[in-house]
Amino acid sequence: MEMINKQKLVNSLQKLPDSFSFEELMDTVILLQKIDKGVQQSESGETFTTKEAKQKLNKWLK
Repeated sequence: MEMINKQKLVNSLQKLPDSFSFEELMDTVILLQKIDKGVQQSESGETFTTKEAKQKLNKWLK
């Protein structure tokens, strides 16, 4: 399980309206996890060139 930073979560929660659904809360948590994972992948060089990304997308979109 991936961990998220408590302060990032608190900051995101403060941006939510005073009333929100559990689904909105979970969407926020999932988005934070995905952003953190993407940053970690980028920092460790786990990225694709534009050409590689286009090739992968072409395979998925067929």
